[in-house]
Amino acid sequence: MEVIGFGFPGENVFCPGGPIYTNPKEPSLFLSLGLPVDVYFPSRKRSRISAPFVFAERFEQKKHSSIEVLPDECLFEIFRRLPGGEERSASACVSKRWLSLLSSICRDELCSQNKSAVKNTEVKSKVEDEEIEGDGCLSRSLEGEKATDIRLAAIAVGTANCGGLGKLFIHGSNSSRGVTKVGLRAIARGCPSLKVLSLWNLPSVGDEGLSEIADGCHMLEKLDLSQCPAITDKGLLAIAKNCTNLTDLVLESCSNIGNEGLQAVGQYCTNLKSISIKNCPGVGDQGIAALVSSASNVLTKLKLQSLNITDVSLAVVGHYGKAVTDLVLTSLPNVSERGFWVMGNGQGLHKLKSLTVTSCLGVTDTGLEAVGKGCPNLKQFCLHKCAFLSDSGLVSFTKAAETLESLQLEECYRITQFGFFGSLLNCGANLKAISLVNCSGIRDLKLDLPELSTCNSLRSLSIRNCPGFGDNSLALLGNLCPQLRNLELSGLQGVTDAGILSVLENCEAGLVKVNLSGCVNLSDEVVSVMTEQHGWTLEMLNLDGCRRITDASLVAIAENCFLLYDLDVSKCATTDSGIAAMARSKQLYLQVLSVSGCSMISDKSLPALVKLGQTLLGLNLQHCNAISSSTADILVERLWRCDILS
Repeated sequence: MEVIGFGFPGENVFCPGGPIYTNPKEPSLFLSLGLPVDVYFPSRKRSRISAPFVFAERFEQKKHSSIEVLPDECLFEIFRRLPGGEERSASACVSKRWLSLLSSICRDELCSQNKSAVKNTEVKSKVEDEEIEGDGCLSRSLEGEKATDIRLAAIAVGTANCGGLGKLFIHGSNSSRGVTKVGLRAIARGCPSLKVLSLWNLPSVGDEGLSEIADGCHMLEKLDLSQCPAITDKGLLAIAKNCTNLTDLVLESCSNIGNEGLQAVGQYCTNLKSISIKNCPGVGDQGIAALVSSASNVLTKLKLQSLNITDVSLAVVGHYGKAVTDLVLTSLPNVSERGFWVMGNGQGLHKLKSLTVTSCLGVTDTGLEAVGKGCPNLKQFCLHKCAFLSDSGLVSFTKAAETLESLQLEECYRITQFGFFGSLLNCGANLKAISLVNCSGIRDLKLDLPELSTCNSLRSLSIRNCPGFGDNSLALLGNLCPQLRNLELSGLQGVTDAGILSVLENCEAGLVKVNLSGCVNLSDEVVSVMTEQHGWTLEMLNLDGCRRITDASLVAIAENCFLLYDLDVSKCATTDSGIAAMARSKQLYLQVLSVSGCSMISDKSLPALVKLGQTLLGLNLQHCNAISSSTADILVERLWRCDILS
């Protein structure tokens, strides 16, 4: 029963312990006797009545008025006069209607007397947010079902109290209440300081939503649009006209964006530093030419993938890419050999440092040699799935690219042993890393080469899944590369101990990282020699799948490796004895240990694993069938700081 307190001043207004009226019939004029009435007179307390007032039959019960009866216009005027961001955030929690109204208020619509309070709140909030946001920008991310207009409105109102939202990432959309122009309008009105916007897989967002952002977020610097089919050139035109500070543009799988939108961006946004365009069928040479030529002096990164462009675009890049340092060209079926030749001879890529070319049929010997000559400062070159490049073109390129530091070849099937070693010998004194992946054209021939000078600059060598790479090739590498620090020879099933030992015995500097996974013919002798000669520098060792490796290797590791922190002996022939040997070592301080698939490691290794766990941060026990679930549970309990996979 509701208790109603009177608001009379003073505590002695009512006579304590006695009747209010001298005439007992008099109260009947005030309270109806037809309804049950409880009257309470506590000692020296105000009277409380626990029943509603009934003022005779001629009086009506008074109705409570609500602020909800006010129209939106009145509430809008009230909300924009609230003294600070905290009050607006609290009001937004009342109802969806209030949230919608609050999110529609622009900052310049706030009453002038409240703007100073907003600024003071922002200063305080920025100091707090710096502990979370390293770059000083407040960031929010919505993914999947969480991405709705209501959440965007809440973000717009809530972040206004923290100096405004700086970065917004929306990846995916709610299936029934997806993001629309309404949510983006709230962001545009409440977050005028937005600098980074990423929209992925939003079919309900079109030109109107993007135009709202353009109208309200003039400070926008980075725009990422991916799988937004409803956005056309019209929306991109609005961004170009209103967000002239744009420096980064990413377009992916936007089927209705074409040359007109890119031409507008090129015309109005002259400070573009990074451009990435992928799988946009409407984009052609005109759009690419407009973008690259307008930002000739500032554009540093350019990525073109799966586009219907021709040799013309590459000619423009070669001539106007004066500031480009990173260039990625992928799946350009209409670009021929002439395009790469013209790009190399355009004399505009003198600052290019990194070049990646993937699945481009136009990459031939002639075109690649021209690129090498036209890029005098090229340091990193990655070539993937280029079927028409031969040994001759690769060697000619490496001769021309004298400053090259890193060379990566993947699925280049016409490259043979001659091309690989020819490029290694002709790269000059700057080459530091070379990688060969899935190149099935290499055959393990015994080459009768004259005495060659060593490649003392090479520090990292990676040969992966090249079935023809064998002991003869490794013997040549051992003589050519004495200063290796990182060695990866994975998936080479034809390699034996003799080939690996020829490399290990010629490394003078001391190996730091070694990956021999998948080399099924290696034995304990390789590990023994490696730990004896390089145990004082070795930090990472991967022997995954080397099934002939036994406990003898673990004993050698325990005795000789002082800096090793990452060891993988998955699917090796190791047992409990090997784990115990490592646990007894006084100088071994492993942080990551993987014994996945080692069927001979059992529950007996529990004490040794617990001791090793004093330094472990990661332990992989998957597919160790001899280790029971109870033992795994004990390890999880006792090694609380270690991530355990079991």
